[in-house]
Amino acid sequence: MAVSASASLSKAVKKQYMELPQGDKVQAMYIWIDGTGEGLRCKTRTLDFEPKSIEDLPEWNFDGSSTYQSEGSNSDMYLIPAAMFRDPFRQDPNKLVLCEVMKYNRKPAETNLRITCKKVMDMVEDQHPWFGMEQEYTILGTDGHPFGWPSNGFPGPQGPYYCGVGADKAYGRDIVEAHYRACLYAGVQICGTNAEVMPAQWEFQVGPCEGINMGDHLWVARFILHRVCEDFGVVASFDPKPIPGNWNGAGCHTNFSTKEMREDGGLKAIEDSIEKLGKRHRYHIRAYDPKGGLDNARRLTGHHETSNINEFSAGVANRGASIRIPRNVGQEKKGYFEDRRPSANCDPYGVTEALIRTCLLSEEGDEPADY
Repeated sequence: MAVSASASLSKAVKKQYMELPQGDKVQAMYIWIDGTGEGLRCKTRTLDFEPKSIEDLPEWNFDGSSTYQSEGSNSDMYLIPAAMFRDPFRQDPNKLVLCEVMKYNRKPAETNLRITCKKVMDMVEDQHPWFGMEQEYTILGTDGHPFGWPSNGFPGPQGPYYCGVGADKAYGRDIVEAHYRACLYAGVQICGTNAEVMPAQWEFQVGPCEGINMGDHLWVARFILHRVCEDFGVVASFDPKPIPGNWNGAGCHTNFSTKEMREDGGLKAIEDSIEKLGKRHRYHIRAYDPKGGLDNARRLTGHHETSNINEFSAGVANRGASIRIPRNVGQEKKGYFEDRRPSANCDPYGVTEALIRTCLLSEEGDEPADY
């Protein structure tokens, strides 16, 4: 099993230093999305006080030419603090700070989807949109081979691994448990976890989150997962189809509701939204992975519990549909629906914004409206 060299460094020696008092200083780790739209970067600065809110945090900058975000001749980019969490790695009073990225001219970077998402969420805040996202991922060795798989072969076929228990069924549970507890400590709205259909594939769920909080909490949960995996010397992959062939891909199913949908008779509002989504399938496919649908094309084949990328479908309790209405929602005539199309490496800001634009702002056509 290929693990990173840094994983073999003594954690006991590191612990000795991490237990040293830090005086009245606070370490703030600034986190941002790089130019790929799916990679995360981070760096740390010292503060002279413990920040209590976003307003207490200073702006910062970085070299965008090294993150696929600018050219070397004009490379300064600005980090604008957007959300703050407790730091589960350095612990209190230290912080994780999720940032928006602005270019030298104070315009949003191409992969800063948060800024328009926030604008759209503010327009519909009286409808109280709630989201819950189911983040699937695969644990890989540093050589790109799935964790625990035979070095030159495959494990037994899918069947025993989903929610499985036992060393021959659950590959890498230590990472899952460490990530779960770290998210709870940080204040991330993580609400569950389970082993997935493919061995070494897992899922965690974040939500319910209202509005912009969905994207903030999912991105920080992803960052924490990457850092936990780094400590264990392995890699978390959000590739939507990491292993070709008869193995499940990885998605980020997105559950959505409004106040109206959650109240008695809300099924009508759910059905109205699904009808609008059906007329705008191509727009959503473009918004649901960082490559405009190319990544999802490998996953949404109509097999392995997915719908076909070229067709829109909806149904009660149907895991082969684009949109699934849970069985209990159909019975109670209120609740939420699940969009099964977003890929594991989607940008949650882009996904949640697209749902609001189509379902609540009643946009049509292949392009988003400009407000």
